[in-house]
Amino acid sequence: MTIRHHVSDELLLDYATGALSEGWRIAVATHLALCPQGRRRLSLMEMAGGVLVREHPPEPLRSNDDEAWISIKKRLGVSEMQPAVLQADDLAVRGGAVVLPEPLRSYVGGDLESVKWRPLGRGAYHMPIELEDESTKVRLLRIPAGKPVPEHGHRGRELTLVLSGSFHDGEALFARGDLEEADETLQHQPVATEGEDCICLAVTDAPLKFRSWLLRAIQPILGI
Repeated sequence: MTIRHHVSDELLLDYATGALSEGWRIAVATHLALCPQGRRRLSLMEMAGGVLVREHPPEPLRSNDDEAWISIKKRLGVSEMQPAVLQADDLAVRGGAVVLPEPLRSYVGGDLESVKWRPLGRGAYHMPIELEDESTKVRLLRIPAGKPVPEHGHRGRELTLVLSGSFHDGEALFARGDLEEADETLQHQPVATEGEDCICLAVTDAPLKFRSWLLRAIQPILGI
């Protein structure tokens, strides 16, 4: 597996400092579990942060240890659900099922054979993932081989992590482990490649901007 599209430095730094909310953390941590290069970059950032901490004298605590730790976590935006970055299995498939790395496997309740898909129309399916933090929406998407996603833009940020299969987005190909970051400047229509359905993890913080009036009409029902 060769990953060509990596998490940006800005997003990785936010992850390293605990500044990301739960949905973004799941996407970044799952990408890092599949990406050795990303884990090395994260380690360098954490080492640099450690040097900065050592060069600044600590301030005395003004309360007991438990209260201070809770206060620090709130300031950093870190919750008890902070996913750990775990190395993925060497095999992408085990027993005929695509392996999902942690932390995503725990949220899904198993690998892809455990997913209870809901129809989106045109042969596509999704599975919303419940979070404690409601600032983002997280879902698995299954796009039929050779079929496009409806053309859309964005009102905020969107992260798309490929878990199985692949898709084309303009001239770029995204396969297992690749992470696409999109924002308000991008209008696109990803197309799943032939031969295998494309299964992705998608995270958004605002509704998509569909070009189709029909999709805009049913968008509140679909929740996308």
